[in-house]
Amino acid sequence: MASGEDCCTAAEDGAEGNQHHLLILERVEKEEEENWKTVASRQLKQHCSCTPAKAKHKLTGFLPILKWLPHYQLRDWLLGDVMSGIIVGILLVPQSIAYSLLAGQDPIYGLYTSFFSSIIYAFLGTSHHISVGIFGVLCLLVGQVVDRELAVAGYLTESSSSGNLSYLLVAGQGNGSIEMECSRSCYAILVGATLTFTAGIYQVLMGMLQVGFVSVYLSDSLLSGFATGASLTILTSQLKYLLGLKIPRPQGWFTLGKTWYSLITNLRNTNICDLVTSLLCLLVLVPTKELNDHFKAKLKAPIPFELFVVIAATLASHFGHFNTEYGSEVAGAIPTGFLPPQLPSWSLIPNVAVDAFTVAIVGFAITVSLSEMFAKKHGYVVDPNQEMYAIGFCNILPSFFRCFTTSAALTKTLVKESTGCQTQLSGLVTALVLLLVLLVIAPLFYSLQKCVLAVIIVVNLRGALRKFKDVPRMWRVNRIDTSIWLVTMATSALVNTELGLLIGVLVSAFCVLGRTQQAQAVELGRAESREFYEDLASYNGLRTQPGVTVFRYRAPIYYANQSLFKSALYQRLGLNPVKEKVRRRKLEKNKGKKQALAEPEDVKTQRSGVTGVTGKKDETKVNITKILMPEKDASSSLHSVVIDCSAVLFLDTAGVNALKEVRKDYEELGVRVLLAQCNTSVLDSLERGGYFYENKAETGEGKMVFFTITDAVHLAQSLSTPNGDCDTYC
Repeated sequence: MASGEDCCTAAEDGAEGNQHHLLILERVEKEEEENWKTVASRQLKQHCSCTPAKAKHKLTGFLPILKWLPHYQLRDWLLGDVMSGIIVGILLVPQSIAYSLLAGQDPIYGLYTSFFSSIIYAFLGTSHHISVGIFGVLCLLVGQVVDRELAVAGYLTESSSSGNLSYLLVAGQGNGSIEMECSRSCYAILVGATLTFTAGIYQVLMGMLQVGFVSVYLSDSLLSGFATGASLTILTSQLKYLLGLKIPRPQGWFTLGKTWYSLITNLRNTNICDLVTSLLCLLVLVPTKELNDHFKAKLKAPIPFELFVVIAATLASHFGHFNTEYGSEVAGAIPTGFLPPQLPSWSLIPNVAVDAFTVAIVGFAITVSLSEMFAKKHGYVVDPNQEMYAIGFCNILPSFFRCFTTSAALTKTLVKESTGCQTQLSGLVTALVLLLVLLVIAPLFYSLQKCVLAVIIVVNLRGALRKFKDVPRMWRVNRIDTSIWLVTMATSALVNTELGLLIGVLVSAFCVLGRTQQAQAVELGRAESREFYEDLASYNGLRTQPGVTVFRYRAPIYYANQSLFKSALYQRLGLNPVKEKVRRRKLEKNKGKKQALAEPEDVKTQRSGVTGVTGKKDETKVNITKILMPEKDASSSLHSVVIDCSAVLFLDTAGVNALKEVRKDYEELGVRVLLAQCNTSVLDSLERGGYFYENKAETGEGKMVFFTITDAVHLAQSLSTPNGDCDTYC
């Protein structure tokens, strides 16, 4: 199929007695590859040169707000953006305070996190609709790291906290250590901020290296299973607040089981005030949230029942003196305004580096998945690498203001979209709502019970926990994806959250690899009325060609499955060339032994003087011949094998060698091997692997590669007839 090489123009069809013209195409001559120095020089010049147009393109690419803001349609978009921004801001107030509890931080820092991330993403993000801020799974990951580092530093229990005294944090000396003036609370803040800073650095580096494509390796089933497993862990971790128990969060693996054991053994210490408050809040929030979901198509905006519950519970706790009279744990002092920025603890970075990588991957994957989902729905495009930059800076910059890790969140994004959001101007409106709370309203939540915050977290897990009802349907649709979901979910919940993500990725990879290991190998037959070949086992009315078997392997042929490819081919043809050659060698060896044993018998017979010696001798020869030359089996009439390569996406060196071995082994048995419908990648691999060169050197024949199965079959049949020889083959 290389340019300039002649092919047979016609071949006699022995079965149908007509002329069949072979399809001939000429490959485009490839340009010679440039020297790597030339390529590197050109790339360097291209990236380092600066023109006004290029500078503008780079600036608008890094700050997408500069693209859409000048074209903002004030009359059509403003009302929707303002309404969605206000509603999301109202919903974020109680949720930000609640998820601070999950992350092991004081309530004010959840508000800080939502405030800064809303502003930064509005400037850097490419999605028009997603809401970036606190996300339950990331808060759980942060909280686990915070609790671990607190235990390492000697802060064993939550009661060791001396309050929200962030200003007591004193940066260490040259080695970056923390002086003992730092309370448990401020040390937790420092750990969370350092983890967030490190995760942001990872994300920005991945953006610089243009590795936004990694998101495609995290499938929907994997992410869903991970989120569901983490939701079970979150639910379990909040039960102690619902019951008013003061027990430390277990560390290491199997935290779910350890937490349940601690809960059961400490049930006698349940705070009745917290339990009653939790039950009342659940009785209010669960049905009202269901009503919101049921009437979401009719409601212009969801009713903020969470905020109403927070206000009512705060008033009840304040005037009922729940903290002093009943020992109920409350949010405590929430300062107004902003604390001065501080650097992360450099000495803590090695401790949290591995955890930060997991946080970075999860945060980016969730953000890109939601961005692409809503972009596809509304007909625009997002840039995964720019999303990596955006979410990275949403972590790096706020970390200096004691914030923790952020990403997009599905629930708030759905609310944002359903309330008329058109652009990220709504994020700026949300930031204004949160700013009002930070400057004026935050101290009013002093008496808010932590059990109320835990109820808000638990109620918001309903969506993830509903996935269990979908498992039977998922199993019917795709068992492999469901298996990935179940394994990831179970590992994340029962063993370890981060390990669950890793196991999910590995299981997904092995499933993809397994599919190539179990690829279908089928024999093709021809339709009665057309030159069309398809699987004999799948369609009726197909017929095979005399002496020719057409074989299709539905997978790439590479190092991991090349032996399976050969086994499948041998099984389908009913002729294993390796075993057949061994059988023939044994047969020839037995023939020599039989002849050696037969001659002394004849001599002995002649010496004994028995009559009819000649006749007996002839009969012995006939019997030996029957032993040495058994009747031909069904495969003995096979003279050609056509391998349909249309489903072979690529070949590696092992794949090329496998095809070489197959061709050589069969040719030794007098069976010709032809390839059909190879894509250009496969052709190039065969060319580089010397498949064509060895074929011509060993057999004197040409490439024996065809654009269509029909051409290969017709030529194979013509070569099996006395007058059907051709000099070269395409």
